[in-house]
Amino acid sequence: MMPNRPDESKSDKKPPLLPVDQALAAILALLPQTNTITKPLDKALGFTLADDLVAVLTLPPQAVSAMDGYAIRAADVTSFPCKLTRIAESAAGHPWTGKIGAGQAVRVFTGAAIPDGADTIVIQEDVDPVAEQDNVEITVRSAEIAGRYIRPAGLDITAGQVILPAGTLLSARAIGLAIAAGLTQASVRLRPRVGVLSTGDELVSPGELPGPGQIISSNASFLANFVTACGAEAVDLGIARDVPGAMLDAVRRASNLDLVVTTGGASVGTHDHIVSDLGSSGQNALHFWKIAMRPGKPLISGNVDGIPLVGLPGNPVSTAVCALVFLRPAIAHMVGGTASLRQFSMPLAVDLDVNDQRQDYIRAQITTKDGVQMIMPAPRQDSSMMSVLAMANALIVRPPFDPAKAAGEFVSVIPLPDLC
Repeated sequence: MMPNRPDESKSDKKPPLLPVDQALAAILALLPQTNTITKPLDKALGFTLADDLVAVLTLPPQAVSAMDGYAIRAADVTSFPCKLTRIAESAAGHPWTGKIGAGQAVRVFTGAAIPDGADTIVIQEDVDPVAEQDNVEITVRSAEIAGRYIRPAGLDITAGQVILPAGTLLSARAIGLAIAAGLTQASVRLRPRVGVLSTGDELVSPGELPGPGQIISSNASFLANFVTACGAEAVDLGIARDVPGAMLDAVRRASNLDLVVTTGGASVGTHDHIVSDLGSSGQNALHFWKIAMRPGKPLISGNVDGIPLVGLPGNPVSTAVCALVFLRPAIAHMVGGTASLRQFSMPLAVDLDVNDQRQDYIRAQITTKDGVQMIMPAPRQDSSMMSVLAMANALIVRPPFDPAKAAGEFVSVIPLPDLC
């Protein structure tokens, strides 16, 4: 059995905490969508489509050869060996426009247009030519069925077809497809401006030498990179010290923010002021606080002068897991997309104890044992252990009150994206 976590083993005696799915739905309901602009496709990497992209061209535009060989009529190769006459050549960019007749063959190369009348490609390995020139005899030793090695017109896409739906985050692959389909620009959503604010007297900026009781503010760097990878623009709001009103001042000094993400200051200590700042800033500025999740129980949802705010716990693992579960879908929602987490089942490599009332996200590695892929949870799950998170490639998701699991039983797994 995995040992209990030293800092996460106590059960709450208070009213039930907000479930994860309800917390996410509540956050998304408060987020506006960004405006649209038109961008050249070669400058649209990382933007999200506001409208469907429709192909202008058909690919391939006509039937083409998938192999180097000879275009022939299947009716001419019913027994082997057989002899045909090479009459022409068709290469990519240089199609032959005639029509093949009985007993004739056209030399073709990969990507070349299929001549009219041909319905079969004989690969060059199955042909013995007298010479590499027209009007010579070739001997066909074998041939595939009609249509083999021919890519029909429209095999990939057809003109008028929706090739990328609205909400697609434009990757290099997606942009390559759109350009091949004859497009040069796209209507995309503006990247949300996400303010990233760290809180805590113990924090120093990267590059500074921490003094006694201090640590480097790594959460801000993680979140800036995470936000960028999700298709948003990260705005550094610096570090807010542990004094009342510091968070509000930092947010109000910024401009044109679509969302604010804070880390730290979300717990119940006398030095934690995010909740009290929201409570004092206006009516209904605090939407909810604390959810049924591990790690990440002190998650906050609120707003500062109408700007949505998501307050993440300060422990690095809690920040990262909450960013994946809440911040990634939030950004996707603001640009008109979706970012549901891909989940699948895998067998456990070890036993797991019974789970309590919180949905648990266990750092783990997908590994192979006796030739079978299995999921191996890290032996320690402390929410401050960045090294465990950095080495993980997946999270085991356990619902509240999940019974004990034995090695070999299946559990739900979320793969960690490479950029997280």
